[in-house]
Amino acid sequence: MHVLITADTVGGVWTYTRELVSGLTKRGIRVTLVSFGGIPSRAQTAWLETLHDVTYFPTGFRLEWMQDAASDLSDSTEYLRSIIRECNPDLLHFSQYCYASMEVALPKIVVAHSDVMSWSLAVRGVQPDHLWARWYREIVEQGLAGASLLVAPSQGMLHCMESCYGEQPRSRVIYNGRSPALFNPFVSKHGYAASVGRLWDEGKQSHLLTQLSASPVPIFLAGASTIAGESGEENIASPASSSQEVRCKGELSEGEIRELLSRAAIYIATSKYEPFGLAPLEAALSRCALVANDIPNLREIWGDAACYFRSSDPESLREALALLHGNRELRLTYANRAYDRARQRYTADRMVEEYVQAYRALLERRVWAA
Repeated sequence: MHVLITADTVGGVWTYTRELVSGLTKRGIRVTLVSFGGIPSRAQTAWLETLHDVTYFPTGFRLEWMQDAASDLSDSTEYLRSIIRECNPDLLHFSQYCYASMEVALPKIVVAHSDVMSWSLAVRGVQPDHLWARWYREIVEQGLAGASLLVAPSQGMLHCMESCYGEQPRSRVIYNGRSPALFNPFVSKHGYAASVGRLWDEGKQSHLLTQLSASPVPIFLAGASTIAGESGEENIASPASSSQEVRCKGELSEGEIRELLSRAAIYIATSKYEPFGLAPLEAALSRCALVANDIPNLREIWGDAACYFRSSDPESLREALALLHGNRELRLTYANRAYDRARQRYTADRMVEEYVQAYRALLERRVWAA
């Protein structure tokens, strides 16, 4: 089997892609990988050097959710079409909606990692309706119509897509996964809480941490303050100011985040828009106790393995932190619950196997959306 996969190098999609591509090659599946959004650094692509049967095409074309992306989409689509003709894959796996509208006689999977309309609905309570938003909506609708299968990383995200774009009969949920061996759950914990999130992204709601009246535990906050791949822009959300309780670490490398999480006793998931959430999963695999914003998607993913605070309420967050910080036995109980749930449900091996099953089903069906 030969699969062409598209990715972006801006955020968690690249991490997802690494797990997926690595797992597929271990199963003897050939991969052609094409990335968009910016040329990746050597550190980002080092993992590809260890893999066989992977052909990689990095590009700097803008992503569909970026401003001024329209001027790039026709060029990137034609570039992608030329790679498909040259490489002749059996199946197409897109991490962007726009490319699924291409008229090619191959099955096309589209993964709903996130979406501007559902983000705006969750964060601001409305779907935008200005000129760019109408262009974006049309691009997504065309992609969904052309997809053989829509994959969402949670039932909640699938529901979000249907709320914004109507029923999606050709769809299924495949939860994201991470490799447990990449994380260290066995080192001694230090007395701090950690949180990871793009500071410019209102959906991550990292500013909630600075609204705590007095955190009972030191908090280390890691994340980029501006949009990667966008030059000269101002911060969309100003990074939280360092204080005695909240200390901003800036953007950290993958290794630095692993170290941060391995020593953190508690992880704080503040998001109010979270299609899945790789950072809480990485924290769970590091055996952190999870304190999570009480939103449906985080409830779906973590069930009773997280300690929830009232939705977007800093005082309730402070109370949850005080409860776990002051009760070691309870904190360890939540840490072990999160670790066990992550190992049982959200591993990369399970994720890859479910994608392989979806690929085979589409290839055997031999009938795909136009």
